[in-house]
Amino acid sequence: MNISELLASGLYLLGRAWWVEVLTAVPKCTYYFGPFANAHEAALAVVGYVEDLEGESAQGIQTHVRRLKPSQLTIDDEYDNLGAGIQ
Repeated sequence: MNISELLASGLYLLGRAWWVEVLTAVPKCTYYFGPFANAHEAALAVVGYVEDLEGESAQGIQTHVRRLKPSQLTIDDEYDNLGAGIQ
């Protein structure tokens, strides 16, 4: 593990790490990639994540570099919305 990865891990524990948030319209999902030690490192990684999702035929891709601590790395919004009305 290099210094940048160690720093990112520490920042993650504190909820201060940077993440790439990717939203897709088709399928309707939210993905989180990270953690990163700084916004610049996260921004550099965006291209690869978008290419991977495009290779899987995802459409309507939006990206954001944000400081957060996601509880899930992949959120299937279509599945979650289907279950929202079930009690």
